[in-house]
Amino acid sequence: MNEERHNWTKAEILDIYNLPMMELLYKSATIHRKHHDPNKVQVSTLLSIKTGGCPEDCGYCPQAARYHTDIEGNDLMTVSHVKAQALRAKASGSSRVCMGAAWRNVKDGPEFDQVLEMVRTINKLDMEVCCTLGMLTENQAQRLAEAGLYAYNHNLDTSEDYYKDVISTRAFQDRLETIDNVRKSNVTVCSGGIIGMGEKLEDRAGMLVALATLDPQPESVPINALVAVEGTPMEDMEPIPIWDMIRMVATTRIVMPKTQVRLSAGRTEMSREGQAMCFFAGANSIFAGDKLLTTPNPDVNEDMEMFRLLGLQPQKAFEKMPQPKTLEEEESQFKAIGERPKWSRPGHTIERNELAKQKAKSS
Repeated sequence: MNEERHNWTKAEILDIYNLPMMELLYKSATIHRKHHDPNKVQVSTLLSIKTGGCPEDCGYCPQAARYHTDIEGNDLMTVSHVKAQALRAKASGSSRVCMGAAWRNVKDGPEFDQVLEMVRTINKLDMEVCCTLGMLTENQAQRLAEAGLYAYNHNLDTSEDYYKDVISTRAFQDRLETIDNVRKSNVTVCSGGIIGMGEKLEDRAGMLVALATLDPQPESVPINALVAVEGTPMEDMEPIPIWDMIRMVATTRIVMPKTQVRLSAGRTEMSREGQAMCFFAGANSIFAGDKLLTTPNPDVNEDMEMFRLLGLQPQKAFEKMPQPKTLEEEESQFKAIGERPKWSRPGHTIERNELAKQKAKSS
């Protein structure tokens, strides 16, 4: 269990997940210490550069245009605004900025050109740059790589089996194809999922099978606890117990020993003691700042105080991988080619998503 494997089965992962807690923690902490400094945690800042109005129907997401939530939408941020936010994040201890746009997929044009300039700008600040922009093609991934992108986030969300109960506007295979397109560039992969959406334990294991059998495995895996937002189809979901998060983090660490396991959404519901257990189990990355795109997150000062109490140090930028080079637009070999990829629209109906949509129309 100490080396990277790509042939994990669901049964094997379930056996690990269901180990007695103390045995599970011992195994995961041992593997974590072999591959990582247990006293270093990467601190990232997640910045919503374009909020709301997304055409997708993800059952957990308050940015879906079809649901009625209190999210204030905004157009794409300016490069200068993003630079100011990145400098503020760096001053507060973040080594990575992850920019998220509520798009179904990347489209060539002025907005994507603007994002590329944001990537160039932040990379020149000696910070790791991550983007989560929806589905993208190989050519678009190459353009991001040339701009200096460090990582691309594209979560699987859940298992392939349960995926159709969460999202009907895109297919699980689209997720895998996007990750494959990223892999063809020099950009690292960040991909994880959400627990607490009504899935079975088999679905949690299935998601980890899908991630762990990728070769290479993702360099970063976010583990999110569902934040049930009023107006979304999952607004009535009960918060998951902290023990589920600890088990999920520990299992992820065991099956993906070299990956940075990111403790992501849902931290506002976790005590410091619960988060400390997650760090012990193998989490070594968090998002800092008062929001994760649109949902609440602990204040950065609270996080720094927690780090002080636990003796943790923020990981410096580019400790795991070298800093990418930035090519200016005129130097780039890859140009916009006006692609119109046919991403899937499965078209099946998810009852709770439809009910939330009808509720939004009548409110």
